[in-house]
Amino acid sequence: MNEEDSEQMGLYLEGIGYTRANSIIEAEVILLNTCSVRKKPEDKAFSLLGEIEPLRLAKPGLIIGVCGCMAQARADEIKRRAPHVDFVLGTGDLGQLPGLVEEAAQSRKFQKRVMLPERKGNIVEDVPQRHLGRAAKLKSFVPIQYGCDKFCTFCIVPTTRGRERSRPTADIVEEVSTLVQGGTREVTLLGQTVNSYGKNLLEGRVPFSALLEKLSEIPNLERIRFMSPYPRDFRADLISTIRDCPKVMESCHLPLQSGDNDMLKEMHRLYTVESYLEIIDTLRAEIPNIGLTTDIIVGFPGETDEQFENTLKVMEQVRFDGAYMFAYSIRPGTPAGDRKDQIPEDVKKQRLATLIDRQNQITCEINETYLGRTLEVLVEGTSPRNPDKLQGFSRESKVVHFSGPVSRIGRLAKVQITGSKQYGLSGELV
Repeated sequence: MNEEDSEQMGLYLEGIGYTRANSIIEAEVILLNTCSVRKKPEDKAFSLLGEIEPLRLAKPGLIIGVCGCMAQARADEIKRRAPHVDFVLGTGDLGQLPGLVEEAAQSRKFQKRVMLPERKGNIVEDVPQRHLGRAAKLKSFVPIQYGCDKFCTFCIVPTTRGRERSRPTADIVEEVSTLVQGGTREVTLLGQTVNSYGKNLLEGRVPFSALLEKLSEIPNLERIRFMSPYPRDFRADLISTIRDCPKVMESCHLPLQSGDNDMLKEMHRLYTVESYLEIIDTLRAEIPNIGLTTDIIVGFPGETDEQFENTLKVMEQVRFDGAYMFAYSIRPGTPAGDRKDQIPEDVKKQRLATLIDRQNQITCEINETYLGRTLEVLVEGTSPRNPDKLQGFSRESKVVHFSGPVSRIGRLAKVQITGSKQYGLSGELV
């Protein structure tokens, strides 16, 4: 989501005559787009602001802005700790960016824009459209929804991004069509709970599955992915669309967060372990080769050893292809952050290490099952680690390395898998 926000910021600045600088030293405007999902990225942001300060001293005309979730949640602290920042811009209206930059060029008065939509159900219509003159991107992110209505007790998103709002289907179709004309072959649809898309639209309720089917009709679009769906909203029509629509990839990132029902209740996750496993069982029954990944939090306030063991058991039962695993991070202003039964840091780190070690073993075991199979790979370019190899992702979201001519970049290829490691597969071009 942040990468897509950064793309929008670039479009807005291009609209008032700016072009991308080759380096931070050459820049006339520096925007730091931030995340607040955990404490670590906030610490990194303040560190980077300190590194940028000498640039401002050397170039008084330099404009510095802080944007994104951290700007939304900690605007006054940013002003206090980094007085060289000209403005902070939250997530509610990126369209104000051109005006803020132009104001900063004329005046050094600190500006703050952190208003969020006041009511649930607002429609999002002010996303800047890509234009055909931009450099072609083989893969593109496309936001279809902003904000969240779930209010998980560990999560700051409703505070930093507001209530759930969807974009009209016509705007999404137009944007994807333009991207495809410019060379995009794969899009990833973005939303905090992407499969609850379509509420409160003026055109009437549009199920997420219907949007996927509409986008699949766009000529020359070859692949559609999405993230992240929410388990409670994962319905039969979506499973059928993944199964029956060739352009929708056989992969799904479905956050679990915890494998214990009491923990899920404390987190205000609106599903149970049993309902989650039912979705997984149905996905695998309908789409046997589907790649499944997840999010898991350990060390949530009050988590017992037994509850952590329950999460390990679910991991063993599901056998995810991969997982984003984190130790719980206190987010100020959230219900979980105010609890007194916080888990000691050493316990959280130990549990996280145990979880990661087991998931890595499962990932390796699953990857070995791909040996001998032939996968469809969208070739993205050369491997960062070995320029003599090409690299791409399979339909199941497996990274694949293989030898082949650079003329295959940007195209689909059939690759027979001959090797497997924890972080990907290797093979031979068929």
